Amino acid sequence: MEAAGEEDVAALRQRLAAGGQGHVLRFWPELGAAERRALAAELSAMDVAEINRFFRRARGGGGGGGGTTAAAAGPDARLEPVPRDVLGSASRDRRLLPGWESRGLAEIAAGRVGALLLAGGQGTRLGVPYPKGMCDVGLPSRKSLFHLQAQRLRRLQQLAEERHGTACSIPWYIMTSGRTVESTKEFFQKHRYFGLKKENVIFFQQGMLPALGFDGKILLEEKGKIAMAPDGNGGLYRALGVHGIVDDMERRGVQSVHVYCVDNILVKVADPRFIGFCLEKGADCGAKVVEKTNPTEPVGVVCRVDGVYQVVEYSEISLDTAQKRGPDGRLLFNAGNIANHYFTTSFLKDVVNTYEPQLQHHVAEKKIPHVDIETGQLVQPEKPNGIKMEKFVFDIFQFSKKFVVYEVLREDEFSPLKNADSQNGKDNPTTARHALMSLHHRWVLNAGGHFVDENGTRLPAIPRLKDASDVPIQCEISPLVSYGGEGLEELVKEREFRAPLVIDEDGTHELVRNGM
Repeated sequence: MEAAGEEDVAALRQRLAAGGQGHVLRFWPELGAAERRALAAELSAMDVAEINRFFRRARGGGGGGGGTTAAAAGPDARLEPVPRDVLGSASRDRRLLPGWESRGLAEIAAGRVGALLLAGGQGTRLGVPYPKGMCDVGLPSRKSLFHLQAQRLRRLQQLAEERHGTACSIPWYIMTSGRTVESTKEFFQKHRYFGLKKENVIFFQQGMLPALGFDGKILLEEKGKIAMAPDGNGGLYRALGVHGIVDDMERRGVQSVHVYCVDNILVKVADPRFIGFCLEKGADCGAKVVEKTNPTEPVGVVCRVDGVYQVVEYSEISLDTAQKRGPDGRLLFNAGNIANHYFTTSFLKDVVNTYEPQLQHHVAEKKIPHVDIETGQLVQPEKPNGIKMEKFVFDIFQFSKKFVVYEVLREDEFSPLKNADSQNGKDNPTTARHALMSLHHRWVLNAGGHFVDENGTRLPAIPRLKDASDVPIQCEISPLVSYGGEGLEELVKEREFRAPLVIDEDGTHELVRNGM
């Protein structure tokens, strides 16, 4: 039985033709009943006029919104670095950290903090057929990224409860994509939500947009299937409205939201210091950044363009400007964006209701496999043949009334997982695993513990990794034991350990090397 009757198909054909996209039904006569139902459902949910409008705006605007518009007019002369009065620093403001942390924990204890995870990415570049959050980077515990983040939330809830004497929860909003939603939900169910309450883990889905040829025509992935792609992490704001997520936040009393990407193994989920800093500053929007390592590092920079905060891509800044340094010797434009943000719920509500429709799509030119409309043959292009349109999560900085920046140490908080181990030796499972173990090694040293070699000789305390070939001491500390290095003295002080060392809820364990 066909879900789409003849009248429905005729109306669909007419609507598509009116929008210049009638070609997508070219192979309708060749499709089976199930394929017809699927294609009709996909097309019925698609606003062709809106897609055409997106295409015209994106192409007309040179392909950018937010960060990329600056490039067309040459942004260098209009760039200003982040001023010190809106900047908080984990290294330069050490005396203020306890106060910020206390403020953040008080908010968490009062149930006013939520965490929002951007988890729409597939592990394609990692060489795995499942969502990035399910990746296991080879830690002794074999915990996935999702597992580590869930346990950090549990520990944070515990810390807030211990300090304030009230039970609390941090709702965890997880934005998936059409490709990751089912496998992500199944993974959480299989692992019993990693000890979190099911009702406090809220899944929702970002939108999808069709891939288009350079002429604006929708491309077919198969004869009965549109080539679709997620609408970028900035699709978050539309999805928040479509799925009633901001309403849910308001119902729960959430006033501060930490938004972050799934692939950073060191992410401090709902970081109380970051949240406390933003609250102390009265901010409605904040960006956590790391200092750029060198002028040519390929990372976007948080700065002001014509007085408006945005992220400017590294490729849009001239080498002369990128190399400029301040009186302290640091790079002037050094605030590296790591997709780690603070928003008030009221600001998100304004974005959803007022600002999101004003955002322009960024255009990425891609090699998109597609069915040739004339021959019906699948084409695997050797050079870019079309575009995918997306929005970025930082596109809304421009609408903030009080924007702040919080700088953290890269070795403490940022090690992204983007590539497979076989690739360029950067941002892969090995570098992620090493970054976490190096951090945990430092925690043990800071808490008064020591590591010894097989002869019982103390190892030198130089755990920072200088390059990818350095191998850290194997040390893993469960997030349920310590969120940020706290609470370890009673477990490690004045004790000597042989690696590999695992510290979890059951105590300290020196593992045998066999099989590690």
